[in-house]
Amino acid sequence: MTTSAAAAQYTLVQGHFFAHSLMLESIDEDSFTRSLSAARVDMNPHQVEASLFALKSPFGKGVLLADEVGLGKTIEAGLVMAQKWAEQKRRILLIAPASLRKQWEQELIEKFGLSSTIMDAGRYRDIKKDGSKQPFQAVKGVVITSYEFAAMKKDDLQMARWDLVVFDEAHRLRNVFKKNGSQRAKDLRDALREPFKVLLTATPLQNSLLELYGIVSIIDENHFGGGAAFKKLYTGAGATPASTEALRDRLKPICHRTLRRQVQEAGHIKFTKRNPVVFDFEPPDLEVKLYNAVSSFLQRKDTISYGDRANQLVILQIRKILGSSTFAVTQYLETLIGRLEKMQTADTAMTDDIDTMEEIVEEASADENGDTDDDETLIDPLKLAAELTELRGFLDLARSIGANAKGEKLIDQLPLVLDGIVAKKGARKAVIFTESVRTQTYLSELLSANGYAGQIVLLNGSNNDAGSQEIFRNWIAQHGDSDRVSGSRTADMKAAIVDAFKSDEKTILIATESGAEGINLQFCSLIINFDLPWNPQRIEQRIGRCHRYGQKIDVTVVNMLNLKNQAEFRIHQLLRNKFKLFEGVFGSSDEVLGTIERGVDFEKKVLDIVQECRTPEDIDKAFDALQADLQDTISAEVASARAKVLEQFDADVVARLNTRKDSGLFAPDLAEICLSGHRRVRTIATRHCHWRHLARGTRRARLGSVQRRSDYQHL
Repeated sequence: MTTSAAAAQYTLVQGHFFAHSLMLESIDEDSFTRSLSAARVDMNPHQVEASLFALKSPFGKGVLLADEVGLGKTIEAGLVMAQKWAEQKRRILLIAPASLRKQWEQELIEKFGLSSTIMDAGRYRDIKKDGSKQPFQAVKGVVITSYEFAAMKKDDLQMARWDLVVFDEAHRLRNVFKKNGSQRAKDLRDALREPFKVLLTATPLQNSLLELYGIVSIIDENHFGGGAAFKKLYTGAGATPASTEALRDRLKPICHRTLRRQVQEAGHIKFTKRNPVVFDFEPPDLEVKLYNAVSSFLQRKDTISYGDRANQLVILQIRKILGSSTFAVTQYLETLIGRLEKMQTADTAMTDDIDTMEEIVEEASADENGDTDDDETLIDPLKLAAELTELRGFLDLARSIGANAKGEKLIDQLPLVLDGIVAKKGARKAVIFTESVRTQTYLSELLSANGYAGQIVLLNGSNNDAGSQEIFRNWIAQHGDSDRVSGSRTADMKAAIVDAFKSDEKTILIATESGAEGINLQFCSLIINFDLPWNPQRIEQRIGRCHRYGQKIDVTVVNMLNLKNQAEFRIHQLLRNKFKLFEGVFGSSDEVLGTIERGVDFEKKVLDIVQECRTPEDIDKAFDALQADLQDTISAEVASARAKVLEQFDADVVARLNTRKDSGLFAPDLAEICLSGHRRVRTIATRHCHWRHLARGTRRARLGSVQRRSDYQHL
């Protein structure tokens, strides 16, 4: 068969398809433009610049993308993954904090049309039961897993042949160089030496230049010639202006960092601010009595419920509930009493009220087990009877409290703060965050009874309430024939709830962390933390749902503050003054947040204070020490070193960003791409037919395996 005869067998659309596929075989900027055109996201020049930096060295071992917080490292990594996928390099592993896995899953499908699979213990077991010996290799799409689970399954990861590995929040790996450093980081480094890696972090250097060596060693242990050479050349007596310049030059091929001020000077993003507001309240005597009684019970070492060596995660769970609402406490006590009556003690699985507990348990899995072993010990019946009597007294007290001062304060102040948002030309909308699903139900009922009936939507891990189910059914009926329906019920439920909240009929979204992961709410500019997590990373994620690229006005962040609770007061003070979470521009907290490798570690520090301190004076002393410890990690000397080494790669960054903008690569014209393909179709399709005839096997399989909609949606 002649090549001209073969070409005649293809339609115009098929010719477009083959031409497009051929162009994706390369990694030049023309082929990258096709990945940009397929992405459903409004990109900025600095994001394209970073993505091209990661793609320009296919024979390198990896790159570090270190843009400051708020500049869209997720988009940069997504573009790299989309391009690799388009090049048929589809064995992609994404390692992220447990709390960010669902957010990544949502972002990949919404922005890049990339399907993904979250690999956790449950899914791993299910795949094993189905007969697959290598679960990581058995699933389709991008594989998303947590740092903890990835390290546990290091042997599986090493056996898989990955085309690309992405580490989100990669500063968790920076202490890998230390002899007593994170074993988790060492395991991941050893298991994933071979694949090309993209590391994402805004804080690659926090306390010492050696951390920079550590994080780069994840990519290439020999990039700096080893740890001894790095110390000699760049630290201590070797640290001179000339050595700093040499270090910057050595980093250029492997590290890309853009600053907010550079993007702002180029005029690409208008950064909005955060405005903090406090709704303080004083609970009545009955609420204080309940809190103090349960708190004292938790501090004891002689209870059957928790034992003398209580699992920290079990205590953390009830502490979160205790600070949320008496309605959540009531149901927890009911569950605990029910367990004791069956001779069972407390564990993290006894309630689904805190719908992030599964992630918290996984994050702490390397440190301790999620459950206690007290069920196997003998229980004194007389002691059990006395404890049940005590707990039933707590329960009677909780049930006697008809209203919560915190809820009443919200009802009183909400209209005023909503009016303030409208006065700034924002939408009359508010996102109210709580850690408790039971408190979420209480708030929905309270607000509905006080003028907001029919204006509320809920978002949590299950959304099995009648209102959410109706919203979901209507959304599916409206979008069932469109590409908005992903097929993932979790993702589609979130999309349905967000669309409902965005409509004119809804004013309030009441959300838990688990429910809000991965959603974008930049059309809303009011966030209310009804209860405040002790994990500052989770608070940043909450605020980041609204305070993000695309937000038009300054965001108001409201915190509820109990004036009669010294521990809560000091926690809020710490988050406000040291972490600077509630005011400023994007990333105002990134320097301090970077000191925390795992949020659960910080929560445990706060829990230790709450559990051990009996008096306000003890609490103040302990929090003073914690604040001093944080302050020590943010020295002016290290900040100066970071600026000299990481923030001055090129004097003309702004000029380069403007050049990228003028080139049009960051926003390719779809019609021009299609016309360009049409003009070239006959020649390329003819060449393709001849080429395909000569090399059938692998090339035919590659062209025939194009599955992702964005691979061909512009045709």
